[in-house]
Amino acid sequence: MIYLDHAATSPMPADLRDAYVAALELVGNPSSIHSAGQRARAALDDARARIATTLGVDAIEVTFTGGGTEAVNLGIKGLYWSRNSDTPRPRILVPRTEHHAALDAVEWLASHEGAELVWLEVDSLGFLMLDGLAAALGDGSDVALLTTLHANNEVGTLQPVAEAAALAAAVGVPVHVDAIAAYGQIRLDPLPPGVSAISISAHKIGGPVGVGALVVRRTAEVVPLLHGGGQQRGRSGTMDAAGAVTFALAAEHAHAELTTRATHKRMLRGRLAEGIRRHVPEAVLHGAAGAAVRELDADRAAELDALALPGTLHLTVPGAEGDSLLMLLDSRGIAVSTGSACQAGVPEPSHVLRAMGLSEADARGTLRVTVGPLTTTDDVDALVAALPDAVRRAQAAGLAGRTPRLGR
Repeated sequence: MIYLDHAATSPMPADLRDAYVAALELVGNPSSIHSAGQRARAALDDARARIATTLGVDAIEVTFTGGGTEAVNLGIKGLYWSRNSDTPRPRILVPRTEHHAALDAVEWLASHEGAELVWLEVDSLGFLMLDGLAAALGDGSDVALLTTLHANNEVGTLQPVAEAAALAAAVGVPVHVDAIAAYGQIRLDPLPPGVSAISISAHKIGGPVGVGALVVRRTAEVVPLLHGGGQQRGRSGTMDAAGAVTFALAAEHAHAELTTRATHKRMLRGRLAEGIRRHVPEAVLHGAAGAAVRELDADRAAELDALALPGTLHLTVPGAEGDSLLMLLDSRGIAVSTGSACQAGVPEPSHVLRAMGLSEADARGTLRVTVGPLTTTDDVDALVAALPDAVRRAQAAGLAGRTPRLGR
């Protein structure tokens, strides 16, 4: 299997698997006061400090969670409840291109807690439009929070987090940043001073699934989602010492090799983009990375390239379903993603591409290819070789609900 879906989950390297197994042999609840419990607590606290170092924050600001989705929910709901504990502040500012962990969380708050959602627009490359954010913030008096991705999980475009956080901070509005797609891919340290909370996850960087963290700055407070022990700041529940230890090791590896990995992935992304342009010319590349490939001015192309995750390339193929492309490539032993939601087996257009201005039909033929530190040029070349036939067959099948085109 050629695995090109690292943005969904990145395989755990052998040394991390060994470390995880060894950590699982550590007996004891980190909250127990006997020596076994205290050894587990020491390992967990050491892991917390090591992860904090990668972000330039204090260890006390790192709260471990049961994955990225919990971290996002705690960040958004916890800040919302905290901000509404004494004065009504119903408005939540949300870009239209957020991950569903954030979209579903804010929509739940709107349905059950009376939150008022203010949808923020993005441009054709997926960048948050700061003038619209400034207008939506107003004087900040009725705004609970702004939540934003650090890097779009579909098209890979990096967001103007520092600028957005500065606008929010100027009117006293806290900011939650979903950095799950960005952590370990680009440098986040130092965090912009206006960021109140930031969500990260282990399995995107080769750590274990079901382990994440929410960084809550000292200047912010979150109301817990979970109650029953108060083991951590903002969260109750027995802490996963083995998962935390492995998360910390994965984080250290990713950050120690950040520049090397990014250079390798950008090279592969560029090779893939050029291969697609030669062999599937009808495909359209999206986001900042796609614009960099099309840009004729070298300086502007380099600027755009730096504003995209190094290992993500997102494309659409006119007249083809993304799911058809995915399954055809999977039958050839190549794993990629559509980057779009699929509910009850019914393909849906990417909400990210729709927000970027694409039509519903164009937003359905999506593929997201994400490479990792061990991806090779042979892996990328195999995808390029397989893609033309997959495109021909997917276009022959047509879009769901439409009459297929005739063809072999």
